[in-house]
This record gives sequence, structure tokens and C-alpha cells, in this order.
Amino acid sequence: MPQFFSNKRLILLLVGVIFLVALISFSLRDRQNASLPEQIIKDTVGFGQSLVSKPAHYITGIFNNVDALLNTYDENKRLKSRLEEFAVLQGEVNDLKIENDKLRAIIGKEEDLKKFNPIQATVIARNPDQWEEKLILDQGTMDGIKVNMAVRTSEGLIGKIVQTTPYTSEVELLTTNNPNYRVSAVVANKKQVFGLIEGFDEKRNELILKRIDSSLKVKKGDKVMTSGLGGIFPKGILIGEVTEVTTDDYGLTKLAYVKPAANFSMLDHVIIAKRESINIDGSDGNSTNNDETNKTTTNTTGDGE
Repeated sequence: MPQFFSNKRLILLLVGVIFLVALISFSLRDRQNASLPEQIIKDTVGFGQSLVSKPAHYITGIFNNVDALLNTYDENKRLKSRLEEFAVLQGEVNDLKIENDKLRAIIGKEEDLKKFNPIQATVIARNPDQWEEKLILDQGTMDGIKVNMAVRTSEGLIGKIVQTTPYTSEVELLTTNNPNYRVSAVVANKKQVFGLIEGFDEKRNELILKRIDSSLKVKKGDKVMTSGLGGIFPKGILIGEVTEVTTDDYGLTKLAYVKPAANFSMLDHVIIAKRESINIDGSDGNSTNNDETNKTTTNTTGDGE
């Protein structure tokens, strides 16, 4: 009799182990739907968690709202202070504009070299073989785009329009290898120092500012901007910053290396300066010395230099 009970216990133990293994294997299977016991347990736990989390979230939200209210109050004080400063600046700007108009009227200058109508454009194509030289925009002659209009980004000048179609236009960048590409520039320091952006140093990844008067001082860190004298690029567009100053090959003038302000490797949205190029008399602008004094030409190779 005792042996029978012993065997019965052993059988029950084996059955329990088999059942436990079956439950474990069943729970480890990849299933999309939970079993009924799992659903009951999960729903019960979820309900309990919701009872705890909702009050906690409510209390946290109250503290967050109080904190946001305090931050809004501080921000409101700062904005009021900024508005007062803005009002003062606006008054100064209006005074300067009136004074500028009077001075321009005195010297008989009718056109402001800085004035242009900005046209937003998007870069739609860029040939890998000419990555540092040209790009295509989604604005063309139907949008008023013409050859020789300056192109810039929010950071600085990048080039000019060299070809147009009704719905697209091609931009030649400042980093081009075209030897006839020139930009009339000025170094912004105590004295205006004029020069020409001519060429791009691929090793340094910098523009070259040439024909600087050797008697004038240019130092590292000086800002270089368009002078507006060439008739194509409006005045005052940032080109870059001087990184090094040296003499040219003949030692008669200085040249400076300029780090471009714009990022030429990441160009997606640009601004076209809608400003008619100025007709000039004299040299034909194609590196020749033909006398065309009695002819009116429009420069297409540089910035009027």
C-alpha cells in the first residue's frame, strides 16, 4: 500500500512537470493574440496602472503649467524690453534713411547700388562633373530672370546667372575655374580697399582677392563684400573673410585669400538679385584691347572689370 502511494506521487509529479513545460513552451511561442489568462492579467494590471498614472500625470501637469506660466511671465518681460529697443532702433533707421535720401539727392545719385528685388529659387540640379562650378535653378525668364543677375544665400554671395531658359537658369559659382570670372570687391576696414575676386584656390578651398593697392593695409579677419561698382553684383553682399595676405608674383600689388561666407557644398535654396546690369562703354570685357568707346556693351564675363 505504501508503495502504491509512492508511485502515485511520482506520477503526479511527472504530470505536473510535463504540464509546466507545456505551459512554458506555449508562452514562448510567437503569437499575435494573448491567451485568455494573459488578457485578464494584462487588463487588470493596466487598469491598476491607469488608476495610479492618471493622478500622477494630473499633478505633474499642474506643476508643468505653473512652471510654464512663470517662464511665460519672464519671457513677456524680456519681449517688452526688446520691443522698446526695437522702437528705438526703428526710429534711428528712419532717421538714417531720411538722411541717406537727402545726401543722395545732394550728390545727384539716383540709383542705390544696394537696391534689388530678391527672387527665391531652389536648386534642382547639380552636375557632379561641375559640382564646384555650376548649378541649375527652378526659376527662368518667365519669372523675370536674366543673365548676369547675382545669386546669393542668406550667408553670402555664391555666383551669377550665366544662362536662362523659360523655366530654369544656370548659375556659375564663385568657385569656378573660369579665368574671366571677376567680382569687384571691397575690404571693409577703416579705409575702403578695393580689389577683384579672381580665381579659386582648390587646395585651400578659398577665393583669391587680387589687385590690392600695396600701400593699403589689409589684415586677417577683414570682411570682404561686393563693391557694387561692376554693375552686376549689388553693393554690400558679403563674400567672405580674409585669412591671409601676401604679395602677387611681381610684388607690385597685394593679394588676399578669402574664406567664402557661403557653404558651396550645401546649396538648396538661393536668392536671385533682380537688378539690371549696367551698360558700360570702353573695353569689351573679353580680355582684349579693342577700342569700343563709341559702342554700348553689356558685360558678360565678369563684374564690369
